Amino acid sequence: MKIKRAIWTLSMAAIISVAGFAGGQDKAQGAVEVKIDNFSFGPMSLTVSAGTTVTWINNDEDPHTVVSVDKMTFKSPALDTGEKYSYTFTKPGKYAYFCSVHPQMLAEVVVQ
Repeated sequence: MKIKRAIWTLSMAAIISVAGFAGGQDKAQGAVEVKIDNFSFGPMSLTVSAGTTVTWINNDEDPHTVVSVDKMTFKSPALDTGEKYSYTFTKPGKYAYFCSVHPQMLAEVVVQ
């Protein structure tokens, strides 16, 4: 009986461990949120896997944009409070971005 319980416990621990790892991996390759609040992007630096969709949510009372430094890769319209903008990163690289309304707001997404 003790051996069966020990085997069951180890099996469940392995399943939970694998499920936890897979869940983390899915999140990295699925969707990630960046909060816009207090005139800043949070987090300011984000590392994701290729194929990840990043969604920016404006929690500030002022409008903000999300614009890649090259101004071509991605560019949101002005986001009012509660509005969202999403972009899916398909290629590895470092993508710096800013708010065109408040250019001091800088951040980056690193895609692996």
